[in-house]
Amino acid sequence: MISCEELVKIYKTDEIEVVALKGLNISVANGEMMAIIGNSGSGKSTLLNILGGLDRPSAGQVQVGEWNLLKITDEELVQYKRKTVGFIWQNNARNLVPYLTALENVEMPMMLSGQYDRAYAKQLLEWVGLKERMGNKLQQLSGGEQQRVAIAISLSNKPTLLLADEPTGSVDTRTSDMIMDIFRKLNRELGVTIVIVTHDMELASKVDRVVAIRDGMTSTEFIKRNPNLDEAGSEESSGLHSMQDVHEEYVVLDRAGRLQIPKAYLEALKISSKASMEFDGEKIIIRPPKSLS
Repeated sequence: MISCEELVKIYKTDEIEVVALKGLNISVANGEMMAIIGNSGSGKSTLLNILGGLDRPSAGQVQVGEWNLLKITDEELVQYKRKTVGFIWQNNARNLVPYLTALENVEMPMMLSGQYDRAYAKQLLEWVGLKERMGNKLQQLSGGEQQRVAIAISLSNKPTLLLADEPTGSVDTRTSDMIMDIFRKLNRELGVTIVIVTHDMELASKVDRVVAIRDGMTSTEFIKRNPNLDEAGSEESSGLHSMQDVHEEYVVLDRAGRLQIPKAYLEALKISSKASMEFDGEKIIIRPPKSLS
């Protein structure tokens, strides 16, 4: 569904140039539900904006389904945003029109694209648990209910890709769990590909695959496995603390063979600018330079 190779995004002004993405590589399978994590400034929101058609890449390759987002025209970009991708903002006010009811909010994108379908709009609100709240205006809905309306809106034009930017950032734990249950249901029953950007490790642990971005590049992946298969052995992964029992960490290599070693490992070995590396026939060993040992 998504393929990014050596993706670069540069923001320029008269006085400064910021490289937000520095040759990022990532792929997402059709029908997958995964998460992207990273600290503030890591490039994860920039990636999401490019995938959502809200920003243009500077260089590299980025393919979403049939669309080449590096070469897409402005007219094609409109069709891409209408037909392929749905977007859920952290601030749900960006999804919602306050003077409309929940049902009218879901119907609006349908009318704008010429695909009005009231029965489907009602079905979407039922899927997100708002069957009894369709006629309510936004001020009559809680924050969690508004976010669920936003999810229904993002699906109104039947996209094949759903992008969610911190979708549970402004709701409580109970509502967060409910939203994740909705995502799982939509992923399973509709087959929609879902990419969630978050800094919430607990939320990230609820998907099968997590990609970590650091300094504009993919650094590690965490892939869920069955812990019952490793009852006798110890967990080799030293990844995110809340994900240790169910996710295994992998370092991501790019086409040139470069990899990003987790910062915690480098700090533990006091490795800064250089490292010693050797191959013993079975594994690659990385150590501090001998002069620093």
